[in-house]
Amino acid sequence: MKPLITALVDTYNHERYIEQALVSVLEQGLSPEELEIVVVDDGSTDQTPSIIQKFVPRVKHVRKKNGGQASAFNAGFAEARGEIVAFLDGDDWWAKGKLLTVADALERHPAVAAVGHGHYEFHEGTNETRLRVPRGRTLISMANREATRMAALERRFLLPSALTVRRKVLEWIMPIPEEMVFIADVPLQAAALVMGTLILEQPLFYYRYHAQNLYTIDPNDDAKLCRKYEMTELVCERLYRRLVELGVPEESVSEFLGGVWVEAKRFRLSRFGGSRLDAFRTEMQAFRAAFPNPSVGYRLFSYLMVGAAALLLPARSFYKLRNWYAEKDLGRYRDRLFKANVSGSD
Repeated sequence: MKPLITALVDTYNHERYIEQALVSVLEQGLSPEELEIVVVDDGSTDQTPSIIQKFVPRVKHVRKKNGGQASAFNAGFAEARGEIVAFLDGDDWWAKGKLLTVADALERHPAVAAVGHGHYEFHEGTNETRLRVPRGRTLISMANREATRMAALERRFLLPSALTVRRKVLEWIMPIPEEMVFIADVPLQAAALVMGTLILEQPLFYYRYHAQNLYTIDPNDDAKLCRKYEMTELVCERLYRRLVELGVPEESVSEFLGGVWVEAKRFRLSRFGGSRLDAFRTEMQAFRAAFPNPSVGYRLFSYLMVGAAALLLPARSFYKLRNWYAEKDLGRYRDRLFKANVSGSD
């Protein structure tokens, strides 16, 4: 008999946290017949493996060479038998009742392919806990550009430890390209949105902020910052191609990835430099995303002013100029001269 739910836990060097994560799974109150627990250890070099072993045989311990988040998700899914798969990062933990709540939501909404929800932010350095919840229960998707735009506002409630999906979601998107060493949850988010996701208002997990989090990188650590933004660009590029190949409307894919992709490119180019052509392509991508139906005037301004400056100036100099332009709010003069979109559309 297949278990109803698989809890898929990915971990790497989480010796301080993994026990709390696994206890929170066991405290969901489901029997082994109802809940399978798969823990993927991505080549930890600390005491994480020995701590996981304390929970065997109740948990299935999958050990592998260090390969990153995508390889861990792929290895875990290969072992998962549940028709529902709930993800948990090894440094987070679930609130009691999480699995019953999301399973009930999936049962009540058979057309929905995935569930996300609110969460608590736990800041390890200060022991402070902050509540992060949506305004209400919402159904989100990537059915069209407008739907995707709305979904992008709620994607913060699809963090890995908040995401529960029907098996068909993973069968559709897997395997995830293993070059995605981190940020590999974005393909899972995208697949969930393509098939329709319900966001619940309840906070059902604890997201732990600590010194090793990706998003707590020292802003003066150029090497790690560069790696983070290069990986963001890689994930966006690979996922864009994959989703289009799978038949997702290109305008929806652009809406989902465009903002993050452009932000990553702009940061890298302004901080670390790059080619003029790369800066030009980045700004044209940003323009197309912001103005899907631009007026002739706006199009000419973009190509003749912004595009020309990007091609003439070194990337760092161009972005210094662009930041100065934004700080002085000089765009207001452009807006007085040109109508942004044809027929006033956004």
